[in-house]
Amino acid sequence: MTATSVERLTDPLFPEWRGAALEEILYQCRELVEDTEFPTVRRWREAGGKVIGHFQVYFPEEVAHAGGLLPFKVRGAPVEPTHAESRFGSYLCSILKTSLELALSKRVELEMFVTHPICDAARNLAGVWGRNMAYPCRILYLPQNPNSAFAAPYLRDEYDRVRRTLEEISGRPIGGDDLRRSIAVFNENRSLLRSLYALKRDRPWLLAADEAYVLVAIGGLIPREEHNELLGTVLPLLEARGSPKQDKVRVILEGGFCEQPPLDLIRAIARSCYVVDDDLLIGLRWITEDVPADGDPLLQLAESYLERSAHSPVQHDLRKPKDRMMLERLERSGAQAAILMAAKMCEPGLEELVVQTRALDRRGIPYFVSEFEENMTSFDSLEIQLETFVENLLFD
Repeated sequence: MTATSVERLTDPLFPEWRGAALEEILYQCRELVEDTEFPTVRRWREAGGKVIGHFQVYFPEEVAHAGGLLPFKVRGAPVEPTHAESRFGSYLCSILKTSLELALSKRVELEMFVTHPICDAARNLAGVWGRNMAYPCRILYLPQNPNSAFAAPYLRDEYDRVRRTLEEISGRPIGGDDLRRSIAVFNENRSLLRSLYALKRDRPWLLAADEAYVLVAIGGLIPREEHNELLGTVLPLLEARGSPKQDKVRVILEGGFCEQPPLDLIRAIARSCYVVDDDLLIGLRWITEDVPADGDPLLQLAESYLERSAHSPVQHDLRKPKDRMMLERLERSGAQAAILMAAKMCEPGLEELVVQTRALDRRGIPYFVSEFEENMTSFDSLEIQLETFVENLLFD
């Protein structure tokens, strides 16, 4: 990479929000998140940068960031899988097909792709992707038994294996000091995201679910330094917002850990309810505390994945039983009900519904169940059903 390229990489990838009022900032964020041409990724590459795509749910982005690479959150898109359809069987979730479609159609160009064995389909994604792309396609094997005493050192070595491949791509070593600097940047990001979700929980009339979603999702499209600057600007503006409190039911939203509901669906839910907590894009918020700066940074990242982390249907941690974790989310957020959603053809998500509904039935907590697909375009029927559910709670 030339010196000129390095200088250009310091230019903002997402300048459209700068200097704007709050509503305009939120509008620009929505536009970027829904743009299936991914202009920020294109700008990064045009400036000489390299991009590492990582599939849901979690990836240690600090390692890529430490090498001067852009970690890009591969989360599918509302596009037709024209090229990718023939690479997969029929009965698979949409996100696998649309994610590969982004690469095949050259909407997104990468230097490396990483997936994880979160389900049978995702485990095979690297092989399918690798047969169609010339760049490295790897599987990051997160611990299947996170309760083992060997889980942290094992995961540390997995991160190191990824680090060595990223060094080849970046063309420079990724040392301990590089990793510590990146961890500091991401710790700031985690703190800002915690503040965002605290506002959403405590004063949800100031921050709708769809607005919170785009503010989080932006982090998978731009460097974290830019994301930190954006969140640092937006949070005080949200705090000062004059939105009145409304008589809405407080709910949690479960089921967005991998394939993402359409933004219009989240917006439709926000019209009826205050979504005070959720698992949307949980991988970008997986580590719930600061990663310690001392010691071996890869080991600290590994231990944080295991010990300072959220929960998900695809992590089988005996200390985090799925029903208890959902109930804790309900209690912690002061929610009155739950909205349970599962992506079509998603085995982990559909299995989760069984556990969740049984737990809620035992507690007598009301819930609303639905399926979704990222390519959905009509929400009228679902919105009517949800409004009926909410009215029954408000006027019962």
